[in-house]
Amino acid sequence: MGDDSEWMKLPIDQKCEHKLWKARLNGYEEALKLFQKIDDEKSPEWSKYLGLIKKFVTDSNAVAQLKGLEAALAYVENAHVAGKTTGEVASGVVNKVFNQPKARAKELGLDICLMYIEIEKGEAIQEELLKGLDNKNPKIIVACIETLRKALSEFGSKIISLKPIIKVLPKLFESREKAVRDEAKLLAVEIYRWIRDALKPPLQNINSVQLKELEEEWFKVSSAAPKQTRFLRSQQELKAKFEQQQGLGGDADGGGDDEEEAVPQVDAYELLEAVEILSKLPKDFYEKIEAKKWQERKEALEAVELLVKNPKLESGDYADLVKVLKKVVGKDTNVMLVALAAKCLAGLATGLRKKFGQYAGHVVPTILEKFKEKKPQVVQALQEAIDAIFLTTTLQNISEDILAVMDNKNPTIKQQTSLFIARSFRHCTPSTLPKSLLKPFCAALLKHINDSAPEVRDAGFEALGTALKVAGEKAVNPFLADVDKLKLDRIKECAEKVELVYGKKTGAAEKKEGKPIAGKTTVLPGPGGDKETKDAATKPGPLKKASAVKAGAPPKKGKPATVAGTGGAGAKGKKGPETKEIFESELSIEVCEEKAAAVLPASCIQQLDSGNWKERLACMEEFQKAVELMERSEMPCQALVRMLAKKPGWKETNFQVMQMKLHVVALIAQKGNFSKTSAQVVLDGLVDKVGDVKCGSNAKEAMTAIAEACQLPWTAEQVVAMAFSQKNPKNQSETLNWLSNAIKEFGFSGLNVKAFISNVKTALAATNPAVRTSAITLLGVMYLYVGPSLRMFFEDEKPALLSQIDAEFEKMQGQTAPAPTRGISRHSVGGGDDGEEEEQEEVGNDVVDLLPRTDISDKITAELVSKIGDKNWKIRKEGLDEVTSIINEAKFIEPNIGELPAALKGRLNDSNKILVQQTLSILQQLATAMGPNIKQYVKNLGIPVITVLGDSKNNVRAAALATVNAWAEQTGMKEWLEGEDLSEELKKENPFLRQELLGWLAEKLPALRSVPSDLLLCVPHLYSCLEDRNGDVRKKAQDALPFFMMHLGFEKMAKATGKLKPTSKDQVLAMLEKAKANMPAKPAPPAKASSRVVGGAAPAKFQPASAFADDLGSNTMESKPDPKKAKAGGLSSKTKGVQGKKVLSKPNLKEDDDKSGPIFIIVPNGKEQRMKEEKALKVLKWNFTTPRDEYIEQLKTQMSTCVAKWLQDEMFHADFQHHNKALAVMIEHLESEKDGVISCLDLILKWLTLRFFDTNTSVLMKTLEYLKLLFNLLSQEEYHLTENEAASFIPYLILKVGEPKDVIRKDVRAILNRMCLIYPASKMFPFIMEGTKSKNSKQRAECLEELGCLVESYGMNVCQPTPGKALKEMATHIGDRDNAVRNAALNTIVTVYNVHGDQVFKLIGNLSEKDMSMLEERIKRSAKRPSAAPVRQAEEKPQRTQNISTNASMMRKGQAEDMSSKLNQNRNMGSHSETTHTVPREFQLDLDEIENDNGTVRCEMPALVQHKLDDIFEPVLIPEPKIRAVSPHFDDMHSNTASTINFVISQVASGDINTSIQALTQIDEVLKQEDKAEAMSGHIDQFLIATFMQLRLIYNTHMADEKLDKDEIVRLYSCIIGSMITLFQIESLAREASTGVLKDLMHGLITLMLDSRVEDLEEGEQVIRSVNLLVVKVLEKSDQTNILSALLVLLQDSLLATASSPKFSELVMKCLWRMVRLLPETINSINLDRILLDIHIFMKVFPKEKLKQCKSEFPIRTLKTLLHTLCKLKGPKILDHLTMIDNKNESELEAHLCRVMKHSMDQTGKADKDTEKGASRIEEKASKAKVNDILAEIFKKIGSKENTKEGLAELYEYKKKYSDADIEPFLKNSSQFFQSYVERGLRLIETEREGKGRIATSTGISPQMEGTCVPVSTHTVSSSIGNTNGEEVGPSVYLERLKILRQRCGLDNAKQEDRPPLTSLLSKPTLPTVASSTDMLHSKLSQLRESREQYQHLDLDSNQTHSSGIGTTLASPSSAAANIDDLKKRLERIKSSRK
Repeated sequence: MGDDSEWMKLPIDQKCEHKLWKARLNGYEEALKLFQKIDDEKSPEWSKYLGLIKKFVTDSNAVAQLKGLEAALAYVENAHVAGKTTGEVASGVVNKVFNQPKARAKELGLDICLMYIEIEKGEAIQEELLKGLDNKNPKIIVACIETLRKALSEFGSKIISLKPIIKVLPKLFESREKAVRDEAKLLAVEIYRWIRDALKPPLQNINSVQLKELEEEWFKVSSAAPKQTRFLRSQQELKAKFEQQQGLGGDADGGGDDEEEAVPQVDAYELLEAVEILSKLPKDFYEKIEAKKWQERKEALEAVELLVKNPKLESGDYADLVKVLKKVVGKDTNVMLVALAAKCLAGLATGLRKKFGQYAGHVVPTILEKFKEKKPQVVQALQEAIDAIFLTTTLQNISEDILAVMDNKNPTIKQQTSLFIARSFRHCTPSTLPKSLLKPFCAALLKHINDSAPEVRDAGFEALGTALKVAGEKAVNPFLADVDKLKLDRIKECAEKVELVYGKKTGAAEKKEGKPIAGKTTVLPGPGGDKETKDAATKPGPLKKASAVKAGAPPKKGKPATVAGTGGAGAKGKKGPETKEIFESELSIEVCEEKAAAVLPASCIQQLDSGNWKERLACMEEFQKAVELMERSEMPCQALVRMLAKKPGWKETNFQVMQMKLHVVALIAQKGNFSKTSAQVVLDGLVDKVGDVKCGSNAKEAMTAIAEACQLPWTAEQVVAMAFSQKNPKNQSETLNWLSNAIKEFGFSGLNVKAFISNVKTALAATNPAVRTSAITLLGVMYLYVGPSLRMFFEDEKPALLSQIDAEFEKMQGQTAPAPTRGISRHSVGGGDDGEEEEQEEVGNDVVDLLPRTDISDKITAELVSKIGDKNWKIRKEGLDEVTSIINEAKFIEPNIGELPAALKGRLNDSNKILVQQTLSILQQLATAMGPNIKQYVKNLGIPVITVLGDSKNNVRAAALATVNAWAEQTGMKEWLEGEDLSEELKKENPFLRQELLGWLAEKLPALRSVPSDLLLCVPHLYSCLEDRNGDVRKKAQDALPFFMMHLGFEKMAKATGKLKPTSKDQVLAMLEKAKANMPAKPAPPAKASSRVVGGAAPAKFQPASAFADDLGSNTMESKPDPKKAKAGGLSSKTKGVQGKKVLSKPNLKEDDDKSGPIFIIVPNGKEQRMKEEKALKVLKWNFTTPRDEYIEQLKTQMSTCVAKWLQDEMFHADFQHHNKALAVMIEHLESEKDGVISCLDLILKWLTLRFFDTNTSVLMKTLEYLKLLFNLLSQEEYHLTENEAASFIPYLILKVGEPKDVIRKDVRAILNRMCLIYPASKMFPFIMEGTKSKNSKQRAECLEELGCLVESYGMNVCQPTPGKALKEMATHIGDRDNAVRNAALNTIVTVYNVHGDQVFKLIGNLSEKDMSMLEERIKRSAKRPSAAPVRQAEEKPQRTQNISTNASMMRKGQAEDMSSKLNQNRNMGSHSETTHTVPREFQLDLDEIENDNGTVRCEMPALVQHKLDDIFEPVLIPEPKIRAVSPHFDDMHSNTASTINFVISQVASGDINTSIQALTQIDEVLKQEDKAEAMSGHIDQFLIATFMQLRLIYNTHMADEKLDKDEIVRLYSCIIGSMITLFQIESLAREASTGVLKDLMHGLITLMLDSRVEDLEEGEQVIRSVNLLVVKVLEKSDQTNILSALLVLLQDSLLATASSPKFSELVMKCLWRMVRLLPETINSINLDRILLDIHIFMKVFPKEKLKQCKSEFPIRTLKTLLHTLCKLKGPKILDHLTMIDNKNESELEAHLCRVMKHSMDQTGKADKDTEKGASRIEEKASKAKVNDILAEIFKKIGSKENTKEGLAELYEYKKKYSDADIEPFLKNSSQFFQSYVERGLRLIETEREGKGRIATSTGISPQMEGTCVPVSTHTVSSSIGNTNGEEVGPSVYLERLKILRQRCGLDNAKQEDRPPLTSLLSKPTLPTVASSTDMLHSKLSQLRESREQYQHLDLDSNQTHSSGIGTTLASPSSAAANIDDLKKRLERIKSSRK
């Protein structure tokens, strides 16, 4: 218990971290109690646990973990700060809780996730869960899916975004695990509940069986809409409402509202990923589409068709593409291509949806014109295209184009246009098909139904029928007044057949018309699921039914089949029949008499035409009584009026009878169902009597009654037309007087102004003054309704008359039009007004529609447009003046104005403000001239005017505001608020713009009854305005707030605060509360009954739409760092006026004190923290095409902690001059604040990338100047850029390579060169490669050149991902359109060719003939001057600082910094590749130059002056500054553990033995713990590289160091071997080792086993034994393919490297035999194709003959045994595994296999024994071989030119083995020289082997040879050995001596292994190379190790490398005569001069 008492005393938080699980358990229990106790959610206590919560959930002890989870849940629920822990806790839950066996743990994990969602962290949780779906453990996947499902079912699809989940669903259905599939199915069903059929398209491609099961499940899902049952913290009001409802059992009404809130409908389109297709268009698309051959055009179109099949396309600039497609549709002669192009357009429209709208206007006319084609497939394609295009725009926008085609002569065009109109109407609703649109369409269609071609008539009927169905009879009937009965019936018949797309919407419309629901429901089901329903998805179905029932509640006896012409929910019972008889056919006189006889007394009928007036009068009295008593339904109006018109009819001479007659007509009209047919019988007579003194008033009364029955517009039109067809002036003036009164009584709605105006003009020209006066009076009345625009029609009248009209208008001014008193009686109050109101609004527009408009498009010439865009402002002004005069002349213009909009748009940002103002006044003029049609230009001209509101000049802003208002007056606000344009403007951080725009919105919004849902997109920007620096902006934003809320509602506004920072959120919410109190009510429709509002169209239509938008909004707007946005605006706005001065003076006072401190504040671990946040996606990744505000805002926030406040203000100022100041300050402080700069480097680089997007050249130049200085500093400091810094900077730097200015390009290139000193070239390569894909041709060319330079400087190894891929990519640019790009591509490939030779053609792959010939030509040209090239390279190198190749290091002048060791590490693989065969001179050690050039040499090695050479290897000297370069945060971190492991592994390769041992034990500890071992996954290669580098270090350095205690070395050995044995016992990890690494590892281990120095150590034997054991483990446990491959390559190398001891090869072969024995078990896991490829390569290098020449026969035996075993195990199938071998004839492999197969077929038995005994037999044979034969063979080798050294080595080995062997006989016959040569050679080998433990580098092929693994064929090696004919001594002999001498002087040869010997680089690798681990030297660990060693050995490097250079390149005999003593002296001299 002693132990227990220790921890019992600890505080809770420490207990939770204790290493004893009991302590932790106790800690968690107490924490749980504590968390439940703390009341204050903001208590500081919570913060203590922030870092611990993750440990709570990931506790390794299951019991403790359960408690930990409970505590964590309590924490998340109660702590205010819990949100900060989301990411790490969620990932802990997913990875460590969901895989627990205990159900309780999983439950708690799930609850924690849901709790995070409740505290508004849904996105982060969802992200972690989705990551969990990629886990390998199915338990985790299942739990993640279950959590997602739970979350969705509780929180609903508004909070859980479905798009990412649906994306991964198909993958889950493919899982092997049944549990995963089942869970996925449940999830799919849950998603289906929320979004219904939108889920189907994304799941179309899953397994059909699964799909069927799913559909069955979906079928069972209840149709009730799901509801959110759990609420976010911000939704507490909803929650309360929900609970209260649950309590009430949920009434229908409330439910309706709720559903609307809870279920945003999802459009399947939204769930799809957008695809970018513009870049994928074939390069030559635009040429091909214009080609002469139709086949080529077809190919081009097919490519597009394929791309547009993607259901959702990324938005972009499709203008060019649309243009060419339109051209094909319009002009191409091949109909097949027309159809294809139409399909492409349809695809584009479907994929882009609304984004295609801007192109619709260009394409529609062309398609409509093309309908003249007869071929069905073309017509169908065109129909599909135009239908798809219609959905992207509105009928309003394309109506002009359609109407223009309606009068075409071609019947097919007319027919198809009508059909298109019909289809389009189906997509409309009463609100989107207003009268203003219906009118012109109906007029055009009426012509069509009278057309001579039957198909045109049918199409016309269908279109009119559809219009009738959509808009209702009330709207359409006025336009059908003149249609005869038959045609009318036909139209109605068509209407009944129409199926509408918006079934639900029409429901709302019909309910308004009072049609019972029964009729409506049939429309609902079909279209609901219809694919085309774009909008229907946003209207929740059930709600509509409910509200519809309410609205039409008491359906009167109106007949369901028709809809009342006069509208209105059923009122008086009379209404029903009237609707039916409103149009009646004409009855014959007989029928009329019959009907009249039935209702009138017989006497009455007889006396009607009596000759006696008294009888006629009596008859009239009876007639009147009868009519007064008749019921409406029984009255045969037409029969009665026909009776009245019977002779004498209206020619009645007695005025009393006439008065009576007229009165009876009025009665009939009032009391009966009076139709227009009846009216036409009497009207003529009435007009005739209207001027009669006695009967006039009666006639007027009758006309008024008829007007009431048949509607004033129709009656008035008839009456006026009749009056003016007569000559009687009295009748004319009285008719006009009647009309004036009637208008006052009935209101103006629906009147055809145009018809009246022409009549009024006739009247005004009349000679009779009474007629003129009446006309003027009528105009006065009309003025009341129409307004000043009425005067426009009469401007050309005579001045006298005009002044009279003006006088009349003036009288009327200030009066308001009286409310209509008539025309309402028949309608229910609601309905009538409803119609009235709508029409009222339209009157103004109506008038404008009537104006005669001029088409000015022909005046907008190309010349005028180019004038407006001219460079000279005077000419621009002339252009604008011309436009002004054109518009002035035309007065009213057609909307077609050609290229003018684009030209004017350009002038809105003219540098000359006067022109901007002139443009604004033109636009104002344009709005008046074009009228409502200006709508179509709102997006491309109106919005740019809003941008001008941000101008700094007051008068320009005022002009812009006036223009915007003039436009809005014509267009209404809808167009402005739709789409994202307005929100984009508000987003700009310009205080003026924000002020003006918010002011304008505050003025306009209150008047609107409804707004488009897109208004919601402005809200985040409105919030950032509320916190703007500028007081005026804040004030305007506060003023506008209530009006936004009035339209969007408090709920949505509050939800939108979710993305704000907590501090901002609180402030904004407070303001919202305040605004809620002041929120105005929506303007009610004037004099409107409530029915419309309750269930009517407007609000109902609006709410769900906005709810939907709200949902989308939350996904689409990334407004995270919004709130502080406007700060970037700086103080610019305040510089005006006195207030400005005050504000500015404050900072000036402070400035001096402020600026004294450091500008960059070092925040410990700040950079690492930022990287972590970016990695965890807590902040935005620095990745954009242009920097959005949120990025700038984020950077500002991040900088606030580590950059001085005053500097930050300069850096983010709106004015560029401040940026220049900031850069100057940064340059000034660069040297003095190095550490500060490095600690903030990531932020500095990000800020500099923002400067790249500035347009100001001075800022750019200053930025580049700073960058050059910065990178110089960094390379001096030997700093490495992290991945994070590089990725957020390099791509933007590369953008600037394409700048048009040369200076800038030069600077950028210089900076790129310097970058390579602090960031590996191989990692730079992909960034530059990406730059070659740019659209900017300059950038492409420069990037290609840069790639060439990289390859030239660093060799092929920089090419990423592989040289092949990189070259293929480069080669594609040979065919580029741009000449410079082509040249750059060719030059780059020529450069590669110079480095790499003919191999290039193989890597490039297939090029087109043209490109290939260009390339070959260029290569030939470059080959003509071979001598020049290398010299040029040599000269360039000093400038190209990155290139640190060996030869250059001597030529350098004072560039010690540039020689940074980083470069060596990163590049020491490829850095010498450019040296070609032709330049041996470069590699000679020019001692003279070195001796004379003391100066250079001195500055080469400043650091080492103080060290004594002997101490150079002591660990003490390891330079500390290096550590920073590889801090734990060295590179981009996957997580903490990964970076820690990286760091520990890097220490394994440390030169300090203790550091290394410590690191190894740490790794061993990790590997021994099962649960932690998996952390090593992914680091295995790295670790093995580190260990064998350490083995190399021991072998080369520590073992030779006498000062070192050998026990230390044994300890290190045992640590290495121990940790490796542990590693290779874990099979999963062992298998991760790659071939190259295994090869080097085996090389290291075998070298160690053969190291005689180890055997001499005390415990040496033990070490060797454990190595043996390790080797066995490696062979058994690692990936069998990799290890076999590695051994084969190793064997090949060891046989090639003649200097390696035969023992080495022997051990490699023993390993291979061991593998052969394992083959029967492992054969199935082996990738035979790869092994056979390796054997093929081996046999290619060593054909059988050559193998037989080997001194031992083991190799050939081994190979045969291996092949034999493989054949035996696989049988004939073995021959199917030769797939990876390109040319099988290059080796004998295939032939050998065939032989073996044949043989084994014959003697199966023998083969088996053979294999088993093979190995032993080999050894026996070797021992029995004849001594003489062996010696003869050896001497033959010594004598041969090639194998001298090999022979000597063998002779030495042989003598050592058989000491008694006699070699005299062989020497006797040879010359004296040969004998002494042999003796000397043997002596040399002896001294070497004893002196320096078998470092076998005699031919200059160092052990590195195996590392780089460039298989060198023997003859290449021989070329470097200068023994020409066995007579002269090769320089290598001197090299050996030099080595020995160096050793004696205490110098070390080991460093040589860090550079590949030059031979290997000179020889062209003709064989595929195996990527060896040394290629991975870019990894961190090698950087650490090497940088240290580099530091230690820098002094030796230059000598050393050059000494190896002698060995390898001085091939000429002359230079071989150099005297060794001379060399020695000179070296000593050099050394002393250095010191």
